[in-house]
Amino acid sequence: MPPQRSSDASRFATGVLNVDKSAGETSFSVVNRLRRLTGAHRVGHAGTLDPLATGVLPVLFESATRLAEFALKLSKTYVADIHLGFVTATDDAEAEPEPVDVMAGLAGFSGRILQQPPAFSAVKVDGKRAYALARGGDLSRPAPREVEVYSASLLDFRPGTHAVARVEVRCGSGTYLRSIARDLGDHLGVGGYLGRLVRTAYGPLAIEKAVRLDGLTTPESVRDRLLPAEVILPEMERVRLNVEQEAQVRQGRAVRVLPEPGPGLVRAHDADGRLIALGHTDPLRRTFVPEKVLS
Repeated sequence: MPPQRSSDASRFATGVLNVDKSAGETSFSVVNRLRRLTGAHRVGHAGTLDPLATGVLPVLFESATRLAEFALKLSKTYVADIHLGFVTATDDAEAEPEPVDVMAGLAGFSGRILQQPPAFSAVKVDGKRAYALARGGDLSRPAPREVEVYSASLLDFRPGTHAVARVEVRCGSGTYLRSIARDLGDHLGVGGYLGRLVRTAYGPLAIEKAVRLDGLTTPESVRDRLLPAEVILPEMERVRLNVEQEAQVRQGRAVRVLPEPGPGLVRAHDADGRLIALGHTDPLRRTFVPEKVLS
């Protein structure tokens, strides 16, 4: 089926679509379907979900694709079923642990922790993706790296020789729930692997307000569900540009704005409130310095 073009033949709307990804779909296939449906020139996603995982996948359209690196700084919340009492080579799918054991074990996964990614992961080892090495028979895991887990709690527990613990984890980018499942099982001395995984939130994007692809049949149906690009930005100060300042910023030039923003990242909007650029404050020259201009 040839791509459908939106009513604006030159460009689709800029914004973020909160997609509820189905099991079996890859993040790339979601992006490809939406590109073909809308005819947008630039479409991307922020934060890959494994094919078997479901839940919130932010899909970025047009100039919003330039914000992906900032979106990765937002926290993500997952609900996962961890199967205890068995291990797998991929960490995702003979004592009997108790709920109190699981809760105590989860406490060790909060804060900044060192985590060893799974053998089947996109982390590079000697310049090659770990999953590519694993498929060739090399199941050695990448070196541990620091990740941040803001909270980890037990939601439900099904006891037995092969118990299942349903947990909720809110974490930063790069955290592998497969590794948490594996390490929790190791801590309890029974082994563990990840079963069902749902991303319930990505920053302010919640699964309750996400849209399934099957409900989108026209470019207009996508456009109607788009959120402003800034929803995937972490907290940063906001400044308003007049017409002259906007023209200078679009040329990459620093401008002085009032009131003067504080130190750190700053986002600049035009007179109508549209996001124009991201940048920082130069405290010596007392100016806003654009780093990334959205066209």
